[in-house]
Amino acid sequence: MSRTFRRRSVLLGAAAATAATAAAPASAASSLAERPPRRPAGPLVIGHRGAAGWRPEHTADAYVYAVRSGADWIEPDLVPTKDHVLVVRHENEISTTTDVARRPEFTDRRTTKTVDGRAVTGWFTEDFTLRELRTLHTVERLPQLRNRNTVFDGRGRVMTFQEVVDLARRLSRESGRRITVFPETKHPTYFRSVGLPLEEELIRVIRRNRLTARECVVQSFEPSSLRRVADARLGLPLWQALGTSGGPYGHPATYEEMATPDGLREIAGYADWIGPDKSSLVPPRTLLADAHAAGLKVGAYTFRAENQYLPAAYRRGGAPGDFGDAFAEYAFHYERGVDAVVTDFPDIAAQARDALRP
Repeated sequence: MSRTFRRRSVLLGAAAATAATAAAPASAASSLAERPPRRPAGPLVIGHRGAAGWRPEHTADAYVYAVRSGADWIEPDLVPTKDHVLVVRHENEISTTTDVARRPEFTDRRTTKTVDGRAVTGWFTEDFTLRELRTLHTVERLPQLRNRNTVFDGRGRVMTFQEVVDLARRLSRESGRRITVFPETKHPTYFRSVGLPLEEELIRVIRRNRLTARECVVQSFEPSSLRRVADARLGLPLWQALGTSGGPYGHPATYEEMATPDGLREIAGYADWIGPDKSSLVPPRTLLADAHAAGLKVGAYTFRAENQYLPAAYRRGGAPGDFGDAFAEYAFHYERGVDAVVTDFPDIAAQARDALRP
């Protein structure tokens, strides 16, 4: 048996074991609640849109899978409906994550909009009421790469942020661990411009549910959005996400400038975390040490198992969708002292973290 085949067998075997856990009956889930709460030893594992590597993203299945396979936080991306309800979708354009393009009753909703300076054509959440969105079915966003997930197409629906909060609390009770929700405000400047500001509704949901600093961390790529949340004095940690090029829409500084020691000190004035792309933390870059020196925690994004998303040294096999040596990439970042990882495969991230424990 080849080394590559053995490694892939281990990965797939681990995934199968996790799938069995995620599908466990209620009696098994209730037994988890009897365990004493525990804090993770090592970096936090954040389920990116749930467990997007194994289930269509932002579905209840994806969030449940993420938590039952080891995620400490779950991440919902927030966009509004026409009637100003926050729902969870990666983007407000939903043709790749729902079956809206195959629904004849919504053909006339297809349009082109300019979102953050970029022309986008499709169907947009802000043109649908929540009741209308409820009639749609969710699908896998990357069917060519993650064909395994298409078996779940049509089985989920668009969730509200409130439903994710409710689910996180239920999963906390089941698992005996505090599961944190990690909402991201998507395109906040654009939504303010069309009369559907995200922050006001987000703040209302947080207050209505009395979410604490252990239950909710708010993130955004736009500092203006985080400052609006900070002004509400909710007592929640804030996370400044950093892109790899350009800068936040409507912000004078580039991401590169924000990642300098001076820029990091400015971020520390309103946020507790930065979320850079994982490639920004590889030597000779000193971002990790500089952020820690500024008093910021660092959560890197986005970790995935497929070759397409791995550095060349960790790729295995010939196809972009083949799994590479994801464990080695996690080990590299864990050993350097990253505080959290945002991942499509929380099960692999959690196992890699466990492997480093004494």
